[in-house]
Amino acid sequence: MAKRVYQGWKAKNKFVFGGRLIFGPDARSLFISVSLIIVPVTIFCIFVARHLLHRFPAYNAGYAVLLVAIAFTIHVLLLLLVTSARDPGIVPRASHPPEEEFSYDTLEVGGRHTPSLQFPRIKEVMVNGFPVKVKYCETCMVFRPPRCSHCSICDNCVERFDHHCPWVGQCIGQRNYRYFFLFVSSSTLLCIYVFAMSASYIKFLMDEDYPTVWKAMKKSPASVILMIYCFISLWFVGGLTGFHLYLIGTNQTTYENFRYRAEDRPNVYDRGCLNNFLEVFCSKIKPSRHNFRAHVREEVARPARISHARAVEDEPAGGPRAKVEDDLEFGGDLSKISQRRNYEEVDDVMGGRNSNGMQIVLPESELGVNSNTQVPAIGGEVRNSSWGRRSGKWDISPEVLATGSSATTDGGGSSQKDAH
Repeated sequence: MAKRVYQGWKAKNKFVFGGRLIFGPDARSLFISVSLIIVPVTIFCIFVARHLLHRFPAYNAGYAVLLVAIAFTIHVLLLLLVTSARDPGIVPRASHPPEEEFSYDTLEVGGRHTPSLQFPRIKEVMVNGFPVKVKYCETCMVFRPPRCSHCSICDNCVERFDHHCPWVGQCIGQRNYRYFFLFVSSSTLLCIYVFAMSASYIKFLMDEDYPTVWKAMKKSPASVILMIYCFISLWFVGGLTGFHLYLIGTNQTTYENFRYRAEDRPNVYDRGCLNNFLEVFCSKIKPSRHNFRAHVREEVARPARISHARAVEDEPAGGPRAKVEDDLEFGGDLSKISQRRNYEEVDDVMGGRNSNGMQIVLPESELGVNSNTQVPAIGGEVRNSSWGRRSGKWDISPEVLATGSSATTDGGGSSQKDAH
């Protein structure tokens, strides 16, 4: 049975419910985050909200205190789940480097012209009329889109990468940044709500049988603990909310703000404060570029890479050996080139044949041939180079063959005369 995409996933993500939910490798931290939300709210509902049920007699508003706390907590937990369990904008990996980016340059080494493989690691694209450099990802074998970065924790390239949040166990990117901000801001409001209601209960106690703050706090220590907890939490989630409000207003990501802060480069993505907010909260979220439950398609088998040792002609009887060397070693990059390209096309690119389709002819100086030397027949044999891309024919020119044959005839005739 064919595997599904999530079963053969190459990154470090964890999948739940048959690939329906995707988490980061540190998804266990979610249990800590959930506990930090549920435990204080449970204490609030039992020791504080329960005593406020009858403190607001008009329309039985005291019951709303408890219901709002429960509903707000469920809202925050759902936002946490949506942020953590969805594709943040993972860029699909490629099975081989982009062929169209490879180029060849001829270098002269030791008097020989050697083709050299060229592959750009950085290229420029235009964004809002400004040039932006994009980098090649060695792991995903793609040029990253603008504002994309490779997360070392999840081992994925993520579009509009903001940061990897350990509290939600997931990367924050293009497809879940909106929910991440709503989660953080809603957590801030929940802290403010619990703090305010706990302080209100202390005030009610002071108005009744506990006239001093100290006596009221001794009566309800849970309210004091919740107030301290919410005050500390506000420094984190409240400060994070303010920071991301600034980032949204200026159309930056956390990664860009920390990385390019000192470079004082212009922000080519800034469209004005209002448009920046509309882009984050009102634009349509792009669909995922992955179907994790789809069956993996088997790749079509490519032609095997041809690799031979240097071609050497056998030495004929009574004559020297002619050797034609064509070993070109390009290193590891060349082995990654897609083998779908036709051999003859690469041969044309590499210079195996000239523009007129003429076969390359070796001069006499390179073969060590003179008028008195016998030349071995090389024509008619196809030679494959050791780097498996070139299939050029190396033929001796008719002039050289004629010279070699005349030399052989003259040598044979003179020997017959001497014999006579």
